[in-house]
Amino acid sequence: MKKHQITIKDIAKKLNISPSTVSRALKDHPDINQKTRDAVKEIANKYNYRPNKIALSLLQNQSKTIGVIIPEIIHHFFSSVISGIEDVFYQENFNIIICQSQESYEREIKNVQTLLSSHIDGILMSISKETKKLDHIKNIQEIVLPLVFFDRIAEEINTDKVIVDDFGGGYKATEHLIDIGCKRIAHLYGPLNLLIGKNRFNGYKKALENHNMSLNPEYTVFCDSYEKALEETKKLLQLSKPPDGIFAVNDLTAVGAMKVIKDEGLKVPDDISVVGFTNWLISRFADPALTTIDQKGYVMGTEAARLLLKRIKNEDSDKDSQPITQLLDSELIIRESTKTRK
Repeated sequence: MKKHQITIKDIAKKLNISPSTVSRALKDHPDINQKTRDAVKEIANKYNYRPNKIALSLLQNQSKTIGVIIPEIIHHFFSSVISGIEDVFYQENFNIIICQSQESYEREIKNVQTLLSSHIDGILMSISKETKKLDHIKNIQEIVLPLVFFDRIAEEINTDKVIVDDFGGGYKATEHLIDIGCKRIAHLYGPLNLLIGKNRFNGYKKALENHNMSLNPEYTVFCDSYEKALEETKKLLQLSKPPDGIFAVNDLTAVGAMKVIKDEGLKVPDDISVVGFTNWLISRFADPALTTIDQKGYVMGTEAARLLLKRIKNEDSDKDSQPITQLLDSELIIRESTKTRK
């Protein structure tokens, strides 16, 4: 037989006072004298009283639960973001439901549907590579549920966003390769339907332009995974004039490129310098350690969480029509995969 969980009414009955008095005593309301507060807390502790979260959520019109949609949790960047999100919401006694789209548009739609049926208070979201139609995201806004994008955003959706300076990161990565003497710089780029891919590509192009270097189409290749890098880097090395520098859209792609370079009997960075983007753990353990752009996942998670929390608490109610886009600075982390500056 299931043991009965003591309630406010049970405490009130034992002390012969009203349930409302018990409720206020538990919250240390100044209208309740200290003797009554002590008596209420003694009974509550003795019988291990715990507030009924479902009842509280109905009373407060809050579930104290938020949803997070990410492409994949196995990625170090997204796990870092989640750590930041959890640290903020843990302090506020919120629960978190995490959904993975696995880079699938259809699965992302199901993620949204699942969260909307779970009586959540808000959603933090980074869209999948496949996402181009946005009806499922517009549904979130139609029911006036707080939504904050992080990293991969939908530009058309008018809501709060936290992003890293991908353009600046792409520029810094390319300029670093130029500064160390690279003349033929390739870019292994990501999906251009995603703003992060487009901005990193544009940063690469702008750095070349500002240093009077022409963009060679042979050196720009769609390649955003370790597996693709194994194939595409080999093609780059077969060119009559192969690149002497590679800027990859992410660290895994960069590590794949370095493997091919070494397999072909060349050296990193003596023959080809390589720069990644993310500052994933693998970048530190690669051989040689990978020069990369720090994407600041943990900071992105905390900032996105704080924005969502403000919306949930209506702290920015005067800004409802003015969503915030928070831009985090990107940082170049120089390691052994690039030559020393000349």
